[in-house]
Amino acid sequence: MRLVVKLGTSTATEGGRPSAPRLLEYAKTLSRLVAAGHELVLVSSGAVAAGREALGIAPGERRVAAKQMLAAVGQPRLMALYGELCGYYGQRVAQVLLTRTDIERRRSYLNARRTFEELFRQRVLPVVNENDTVATEEIRVGDNDQLSALVAGLVDARLLVLLTDQDGLYDADPRLHPQARLVRRIEEATIPDALWQAAGGRAGALGTGGMLTKLRAADIARRGGTEVVIANGGDPGVLARLVAGSDEGTRFTSLTPPREARKRYILGGLRTGVGVRVDGGAAGALSRGASLLGVGVRSVDGEFERGDTVTVHDENGRALARGIANYGAGELRRIAGRRSEEIEGVLGYDFGAEFIHRDDLVML
Repeated sequence: MRLVVKLGTSTATEGGRPSAPRLLEYAKTLSRLVAAGHELVLVSSGAVAAGREALGIAPGERRVAAKQMLAAVGQPRLMALYGELCGYYGQRVAQVLLTRTDIERRRSYLNARRTFEELFRQRVLPVVNENDTVATEEIRVGDNDQLSALVAGLVDARLLVLLTDQDGLYDADPRLHPQARLVRRIEEATIPDALWQAAGGRAGALGTGGMLTKLRAADIARRGGTEVVIANGGDPGVLARLVAGSDEGTRFTSLTPPREARKRYILGGLRTGVGVRVDGGAAGALSRGASLLGVGVRSVDGEFERGDTVTVHDENGRALARGIANYGAGELRRIAGRRSEEIEGVLGYDFGAEFIHRDDLVML
């Protein structure tokens, strides 16, 4: 299973500083899941708290520039901690810093997607955080929750787990209403207004988010084809149980198959008048589910950049497919008809053997 796990500040920290004992247990659980063949992305809060600990600054700072400074100090400390703790179990980690814009722009989206695929292939655990030192809006609204939803769509995750200090989503704020009931499952396409209102409580002292940002993230992810669970992260064993099918927490069923959501993303970025014409061999390979390689490209129409959506035509001009270009038009003209091993020699670099990867291609 491919899944994204988001650790909130209340889960990753204790007493205003990263909780090494709790993170050690998470490192053990995550490492075991990777060893069992699962592909994981960890989206972790806690950089600002780590910066506060390093500089001896008490919680309560609200200035954006100060939070950015704390994140800059704390992020390497947090990554060093994850590297050390996961290293006890033989698990390698990688740091990936993103902003919402990195995922929404097609070129950087493609670069990030390829990076994650390589990390999965090497069985490395990506640890994602928002790039707080350059982002501002993300800090102000607690965007790590929504960032995790966007990452889930980026990597086509089957499951997004949002871990917090509550057992899930309640029909009222349990801190104010002891009779509040845990909502076990949300299947309807439109989340009821009453639940949005119940989730609108103010943020905690350490985190910038709250249940409202988690509900927003869940709605984003489920519309992109990812199932979502909001659960209590106090017990790191919850991850293994959820992967095994446990029904704890609040589960949001996905509203569309992941492949259909991906098709909409690809088709939504189409530009008219740009594309390629391929030979018969490439056309046949595409119909069998293969990627499009440069060697099969016969001509290039129009101007496009890496990350743009282009149309693939056969030798007679019939539209066969649409997909996300891994090379720009100028680059492709230089490597069209050449074998994959020649790309680096011609361009001086390569973004991979495929002009359009099969995961980024929709047959018409």
